[in-house]
Amino acid sequence: MKIYFLSIPVIIGILIGVGLISNLEQTSDNPSGLNEENLIQGSTMMGDPNAKITVVEFGDYQCTFCYKFHDETMEKIKEKYIKTGNVNFVYKDFPLNGKQSILASEASYCAQKQNKFWEYHDTLYNNWGGENTGWITENVLLGFARDIKLDLDEFSQCLKNSEFRQKVIDNEQFGKEIGINATPSFLIFNDNEAYRIIGAQPFEKFEQVFKKLGNS
Repeated sequence: MKIYFLSIPVIIGILIGVGLISNLEQTSDNPSGLNEENLIQGSTMMGDPNAKITVVEFGDYQCTFCYKFHDETMEKIKEKYIKTGNVNFVYKDFPLNGKQSILASEASYCAQKQNKFWEYHDTLYNNWGGENTGWITENVLLGFARDIKLDLDEFSQCLKNSEFRQKVIDNEQFGKEIGINATPSFLIFNDNEAYRIIGAQPFEKFEQVFKKLGNS
């Protein structure tokens, strides 16, 4: 990955939404502690690491609009831009809905230990049951692990031991430090420019940004 991540804290505070754009400058000044390592560390990237454009989503597995994005927009982005090598995609946890959202995120990283993060991530959204309705339980999460053929003993032990709880909490704190306050929130950038999109915007809105960044 490129070192442009070092510039992200310079622009986070001034990006309000699609339509506002800021030029980045390479800088060693990093007041928020944000850099390439802590932006993507521990997160599985979907797509070509050398793609010109990166999307970072901050999401919550219980969030209604996160589900709406996944259900209506993500597959279109994947087919047209990620699979073609033009865009890569990273998911960061921002569990606004509390303990059950944290537990779901923990489970996704337990799946990541077995190299099935995205399969589990998609299974969570494909079986979305609403916000704070009680659908996320250890038994349900174990069932999802069974569905994607994980080693159930390893997965169960990982979840019971809360191996990734601190990681999830740290991801949320990291998001707060760079100005994230809603889900889903997306940072979309190339070497020179960046946008932030908030909410389950339609595919066309993302495509507008991809085209701008692809030509910059």
